[in-house]
Amino acid sequence: MNKIITTLLMTLFMQSSVTAAVIEKTSDGKYSIKTGDVSMTVDTNGGKILSFRLGDAEVISQSRFPNSFGSTFWTSPQREWNWPPVAEYDRMPYDAEAGESLVMTSQVSERMKYRIRKTFTPVDSDHSIAVTYTIKNESSETRKVAPWEITRVPNDGVIFFDAPLEGITPAGLLNFTSAHGLSWYMADEAAQNRKVNADGKGWLAYCAKGLLLVKRFQDLDASQPAPDEAEIQVYVNMRKTYIEIESQGAYTELKPGEELQWTVRWYLLPYDGAAEPSEALKSLL
Repeated sequence: MNKIITTLLMTLFMQSSVTAAVIEKTSDGKYSIKTGDVSMTVDTNGGKILSFRLGDAEVISQSRFPNSFGSTFWTSPQREWNWPPVAEYDRMPYDAEAGESLVMTSQVSERMKYRIRKTFTPVDSDHSIAVTYTIKNESSETRKVAPWEITRVPNDGVIFFDAPLEGITPAGLLNFTSAHGLSWYMADEAAQNRKVNADGKGWLAYCAKGLLLVKRFQDLDASQPAPDEAEIQVYVNMRKTYIEIESQGAYTELKPGEELQWTVRWYLLPYDGAAEPSEALKSLL
């Protein structure tokens, strides 16, 4: 009996050693986060997620054109800063500290007076990565703001979430269909940029080329997003270049020195079926 117990303990130790999360700085100055077969690469420039992989298979856009690759974070509503994205949040260097989590901290925006902190935590139990965004009000005034994650993926496959077709606005701008109790958008091509808003149920998914990306976040009611924004947004760039899958947290009042936190849980799974609406694809959720 003791021999059997010893063998079982050794097996469990070997399995935990293989799957244990690793956070390390790479030779090019970026950071790698690994849990099981899932890996994420984060750049100190903008604290931007450059890669999210299952083995060698990549799910995030690798385009080299500005604002067309990786995953970034902005404050909402956009009307407060318009365009381009705020430099301190989107592309300037972040301070980095690596331990059980990778913590990246931005400079304070001279214009917006917020500081952004991103905490990346690998979760070995399900090989997901939890990304917690913190917005701190560094101004001397009470402000309202919402968190906003923007992830660029190739213009391919299918995007789906739980929202009625009539709740996706502007109506008809993207060719969503209703099937299996969800709304689905098959990637297409057009000569103009297009963007829609929706009130989802706290998750958003994208499937293409054998990979299923699922994000989970706080489910908002219709009154909680920032003005003219939404819990879920899908932006399709003109021609067949890239798509942004976006989610936002609650519009929150912050007094001077106060901060809000908002977490998005990232999952990446293999899927050998067709990247199209199906009950099999829905069941993986």
